[in-house]
Amino acid sequence: MQIQLATKTDIEQISQIYEKIHTLEENCKLTTGWIRNVYPTKQTALQALTRGDLFVAKNNGNVVAAAVINQIQVPEYKNANWEHKASDSEVMVLHCLVVDPEQNRKGFAKTFVAFYEKFAKEHGCNFLRMDTNKKNTTARSLYKKLDYKEVGIVHCIFNGIPNVPLVCLEKFLP
Repeated sequence: MQIQLATKTDIEQISQIYEKIHTLEENCKLTTGWIRNVYPTKQTALQALTRGDLFVAKNNGNVVAAAVINQIQVPEYKNANWEHKASDSEVMVLHCLVVDPEQNRKGFAKTFVAFYEKFAKEHGCNFLRMDTNKKNTTARSLYKKLDYKEVGIVHCIFNGIPNVPLVCLEKFLP
């Protein structure tokens, strides 16, 4: 598997992954707390592509996972009880990690998070932050196994989705 910056040609496959996840959510076979046509959407990926912070994991030439990696802390983070106080320049954030549901349980999410951690270190960021919906027990379990600490839940409207209990997570890389 290879992880790299996304290109315009990857957008359709990323959008298809979002749609598969939305369908599973609507059929009660997955719980992310996301809503079709609200978040994430093809536009979510296009905006990240334009910013230059959209990454994809490819296996045999196909996108199997995608995420946004940057230093943008969403406004809701101001209400989190971060254990580690850090300046914005010391923090790297992982947003909207998705794995193609047809590729689950192959270690792609874990590998992507390892890439994120290495990327952060290479860019001088020892403080890692991310979030997920409280309902997303699969992601929460993975992040716990990878030593991310849940520092609290912020109730908010998040990416256009109302009444989100946003779990804020952090990890310090010494």
